[in-house]
Amino acid sequence: MPELPEVETVRRGLAPALVGARIARVEQRRGDLRFPFPPDFAARLAGRRVLDLRRRAKYLLADLDGGETLVMHLGMSGSFRIDGDIQGFFHHPRDKSAAHDHVVFHMENGARVTYNDPRRFGFMLLAPTAELDAHKLFRGIGVEPLGDALDAAFLARAFKGRAAPAKALLLDQRLIAGLGNIYVCEALHRCGISPLRAGGKLVTAAGKPSAALARLPEAIKKVLEEALAAGGSSLRDHRQADGSLGYFQHSFRVYDREGAACPTPGCRGMIARAVQSGRSTFYCPQCQK
Repeated sequence: MPELPEVETVRRGLAPALVGARIARVEQRRGDLRFPFPPDFAARLAGRRVLDLRRRAKYLLADLDGGETLVMHLGMSGSFRIDGDIQGFFHHPRDKSAAHDHVVFHMENGARVTYNDPRRFGFMLLAPTAELDAHKLFRGIGVEPLGDALDAAFLARAFKGRAAPAKALLLDQRLIAGLGNIYVCEALHRCGISPLRAGGKLVTAAGKPSAALARLPEAIKKVLEEALAAGGSSLRDHRQADGSLGYFQHSFRVYDREGAACPTPGCRGMIARAVQSGRSTFYCPQCQK
């Protein structure tokens, strides 16, 4: 499934074609994806102007001038293709096979934005913009990992007294929104924290973050920012809005590198793999404590 940097990269790729433009018409080529489309989906979008294109966690949010927001999730294999003269920084030619093209947005600016999803695990819905924070998808969701709210004090409060492993806490969407498996493994390695260590052990008796935990917010943000600069870490089916694969996977320090030498200077450990809650965890048992 695409992680936060991939979704943000798609947002940046779509923005030049969508933001400020009016939707001339929508081709809805099937009745459902993961879920059924909202009633009168195509009709409710036709004629609406896209005021903004935002990201919340792994959701894309297109705010419309009619007071509704188009909520889009890529699922496991969803992608967008942009055809026409309006192209953003991330736009490059891509495969134009229509076999799994399910929704086509025809924009008045000449752009044609196509949603393609072979597995159909993605979805689209419409919700009142003013009520979006209270929507079942977003209420109770955690802080954005690239925002100012994620700092050492926040993590100390979130981890205090918790027996759950540090990795499990970081993946808890009620604490941090959109942070996924790959980047949690990478960030924990950068600050020397074992993914198996109980979160509460990283907080002092006075409720202060340990030195390693204090480094974690910066490590999280840095690895995400580096992935954004590289275009994400596209694996398997995922494609960016420009059709190209991300390539941050070539910079992984630990993820999917079981048996490789640890890249930490001076460390002679080997990258190990463990399974936590059904997901692969990659880490160095020697330098991550």
